[in-house]
Amino acid sequence: MDKCVNPIGVFDSGVGGISVLKELVKQMPHENFIYFGDSKHAPYGTKTLSEVKHLTINNVQFLLEHGAKAIAIACNTATSAAASVLRNMYPDIPVVGIEPAIKPAVLYKKDSCIVVMATPMTLKQEKFQILMHRYENMADIIPLPCPGLMEFVERGILDGDELDRYLTKLLGFLNHKKIDSIVLGCTHYPFVKAAIQKAAGNGVMMFNGGEGTAREMKRRLTEAKLLNNQDKEGETSFINSLNTKEELNLCEYLFKS
Repeated sequence: MDKCVNPIGVFDSGVGGISVLKELVKQMPHENFIYFGDSKHAPYGTKTLSEVKHLTINNVQFLLEHGAKAIAIACNTATSAAASVLRNMYPDIPVVGIEPAIKPAVLYKKDSCIVVMATPMTLKQEKFQILMHRYENMADIIPLPCPGLMEFVERGILDGDELDRYLTKLLGFLNHKKIDSIVLGCTHYPFVKAAIQKAAGNGVMMFNGGEGTAREMKRRLTEAKLLNNQDKEGETSFINSLNTKEELNLCEYLFKS
């Protein structure tokens, strides 16, 4: 059987990675995808490094058992914790992670002030610290831990008073600084981009890493001669560790939003 028709496995700690899945489908419409969201154990951003590593390895193994030809880790926390380990475990499988889009934010405007919104775990990881230090001489980069923000998306709350109050409090310090851009450093955050924009102001640019992840996956599949060349559009299936009708409906809703 031609391995090219096998699906690309996309994994996240919940439903946030669907923002990356949408970019993958946009750039590779003929590919088949299988999305696994581990909402049962969400959020990953407040867990220990060893817990996140263990969960990520198990979930990737699950996707490979379902025939995945490549893996997209659509979670910044899981990428930081386990991407290098997974590449060593599966040297013949394209494994692509995601990282906060600091580089495009830095290149957008010289000597700018950039806020990186992410989970506490992502910001503490060595991978993020190295990324930030690489560009710290080119911009004023402010890491902003956002405990509780991804849970709004997990509950299907993408707008409304409760979310607005949370973001107004979280971004309150912006009133005292001239912020040029915000990096959405968690795959859940693009789903509440409009609410973040409202709290930050219209003049603030938004960046996320999903587009770069999709480009890198396409490059890796092309290099490995694993691109699906079928004429028809690919199919996407969803699996969630909670396995409830509500959770799967939320996946479909976010995918079509």
